[in-house]
Parts: sequence; structure tokens; C-alpha cells
Amino acid sequence: MTHELQYLALTAAFTALLWVPYILNAVMVRGLVAAVSYPEVQKPLAPWATRLKSAHYNAVENLVVFAALVLTAHASGVLNDVTLLATTVYFWARVAHAIVYSLAIPWLRTITFTIGWLCCMAIALQLLM
Repeated sequence: MTHELQYLALTAAFTALLWVPYILNAVMVRGLVAAVSYPEVQKPLAPWATRLKSAHYNAVENLVVFAALVLTAHASGVLNDVTLLATTVYFWARVAHAIVYSLAIPWLRTITFTIGWLCCMAIALQLLM
């Protein structure tokens, strides 16, 4: 497996696990039955859990772009030092994004998101050059 595919797999696995903490919070706050059913009025999640849920949605949305670029680069054989660095930094930027989003650190949230976006643009440029 190439480095780029390995980081794509790590990013997908991380994204797939992001729901666990906020669902555990839902169970703790609402109780198991309310957390798995559809009551009309629900107790709100803890603020950090609400933010982590938003970070998870953001990670899912961005995974589509990242995966398409990495898979296209792999299929076309466009793998180099730039794609290697971009996939590594993207993964760690998404981890940092989830953490700082959950902790409500606004500037760092935007910076970590932008770093991930720049990594996608770096891969795209490698494909288009």
C-alpha cells in the first residue's frame, strides 16, 4: 500500500470513529432509550459534543474531496514528495481540527481547516500539472 493510500485509510478510519464520543454523551445526557429513539423533545448535548458532531459532519464532507484526489493520484501514478507530504499533513490537520473545534478555539479551527484544504489543493495541482 502506498503512503498516500495509507493516510487515506487512516483519515477514513478517524472520520468513522468521530461519532463515538458525541453518541456516548447523548447516552449519558439523555439515557440509552432516548438516545436511540426519536423523542420529540431531547435534552441538549454538552456543548463540546455538539461541536464535535459539527466537526464530524465537516470531516465527512471533506473526506469526499480528499479521497477523490488521493484515489485519482494513485490511479494515475501521480505520487511524489508533494502528495506524500499533503496526505500526511491532511490527516493531522483533520485530527487537530476535530480537537480544536470541540474545544471551541475559533482561530485554530479555521487554520486547521485551511491547512487541510491547502493539502487537497496541493494534490489537485499535482494532478493538473
